[in-house]
Amino acid sequence: MGTRRISREQALQALFYMDMHRDPVDDPVGLFCSCFTQDKPAAPFFHRIVNGVREHRETIDTEIERFSSNWKLSRMSCVDRNILRIAVFELLFCADIPPKVSINEAIDVGKRFGTDESGAFINGILDSIRMAMERDEVKHAPKTAQDETGGIP
Repeated sequence: MGTRRISREQALQALFYMDMHRDPVDDPVGLFCSCFTQDKPAAPFFHRIVNGVREHRETIDTEIERFSSNWKLSRMSCVDRNILRIAVFELLFCADIPPKVSINEAIDVGKRFGTDESGAFINGILDSIRMAMERDEVKHAPKTAQDETGGIP
């Protein structure tokens, strides 16, 4: 399993923990990391994802609800909801990651941690967001010259 996949899976676990335990902890990420062993090479990308999702959660959640027909976030499983948050963060704010990579990773993580229907559910929402991004109907981080020439994959 690649380092980025490990980061995504650990980020899912941390975000799931924070979503389920809405404790008024000053540093929920630090608490999570102190309770669970982290893969050291995966740590930087893990923190990028978790901190990014937390920082942009309102925007991310708005886009998920906008593209999920008849589904409110509160009705989604906690696993699917947080996989979508990770992938939408990557789609909107990580121009160095190709959209198809973010979508495929989310589907694979959904198949591993979610239900039998998670992969198709996640794919439907993310692909709708990707297509809207291509039509410039969704604001997202623009690609830079560095992204085209070898930014972090």
